[in-house]
Amino acid sequence: MKYISFVFSFLILFLSVDSIDALPRFAVKLGDRCIDCHYNPSGGIIRSENGWHWGKNVLSMVSTPDKDFIMSPRISDNIHIGLDFRSQYLYSQEKKRTDFQNMSGSIYSNFALSKEINVIAKYDFVNRIWEGYGVAHILPNKSYIKAGAFVPNYGLRMDDHTAYTRGGDFGLLFSQGTYRGLIYNPFYTEAGVELGFYADKFLYASASIGSNNVSPARPLSKDPTFTSRIELTHKFSSVALLLGGSYSSAKVPDKVDMFGGFTGFSFDEFSLLAEYDIAENLLLADTKTSVMMIEASYGIITGLDAVIRYDRIDPNINLSSDESSRFVIGFEFQPYSFIEIRPQYRLQIENPSVDNDSFVMQFHFWY
Repeated sequence: MKYISFVFSFLILFLSVDSIDALPRFAVKLGDRCIDCHYNPSGGIIRSENGWHWGKNVLSMVSTPDKDFIMSPRISDNIHIGLDFRSQYLYSQEKKRTDFQNMSGSIYSNFALSKEINVIAKYDFVNRIWEGYGVAHILPNKSYIKAGAFVPNYGLRMDDHTAYTRGGDFGLLFSQGTYRGLIYNPFYTEAGVELGFYADKFLYASASIGSNNVSPARPLSKDPTFTSRIELTHKFSSVALLLGGSYSSAKVPDKVDMFGGFTGFSFDEFSLLAEYDIAENLLLADTKTSVMMIEASYGIITGLDAVIRYDRIDPNINLSSDESSRFVIGFEFQPYSFIEIRPQYRLQIENPSVDNDSFVMQFHFWY
């Protein structure tokens, strides 16, 4: 299809703008929740001290012992900082062209006002995008209230926003008659309030109401956006399971209703994640669109994971032969603390076949 001829362009957005979401497979493998490694209960942005130390000392192939070089994300006892910078090399098979690009450069901060209350901020100085909100764990069992500007908690928050379950091909390609994914493109945030509830280690549920940055400002009481999500997790021995569902109703600018389910499984160094969603009025009025994502990964050695993902979108579930799908095959190599290299090959599936695959080599530095 023609939109792959422009793949080198939309890959600018591949993990580029808000791509510091927690990797869901890490949580599945460890039997943890996002809050175990991030100050943000739904994952992403600045890492907590537990997440920072895990990334420094456990995730990478080689780490610097503290006795040789002391590192810390702390500015003071109650102020922490973090950062992410990404650049990449691209090759488009159809365009027969290569390119190097800066993708994102984000700085984060967390101000602990007390043991229960944090103020979190992010600014991407490359793309001029920001988030800022307060999180108060003042409800029973460390349940919380979040208020400010944030990305709503829907589905598996994959760190690749070109997955159809996230932003898909995004707005760069609309004029080419191509498909996008769900509404969660890299620029999507909402100003509002989120409530999160924990029941021991096995259940996490959240619900938010707000106003997104896509539509013109409007009275919240007249036309708000709703998002809800529930997640069940269980780990026994070396096996971990994840099961959940999400619902969202938003205007972007027309009303779009989305609902779906997700699941995960891990055994030892293998993990499998999947999500399936149906969206009403996403691409065309009075039309239902389905999107699907399946990702398998295997930890070969410490610091090196093999990852394969299958993406699929069906713009109109009542029509046949209008689907689009692709395989994403690659590695995630972390040779040293706070350094990551991601080679990735994207194989487009269509009939008849066209030479329109692509390759990306991404470099990620974080702290």
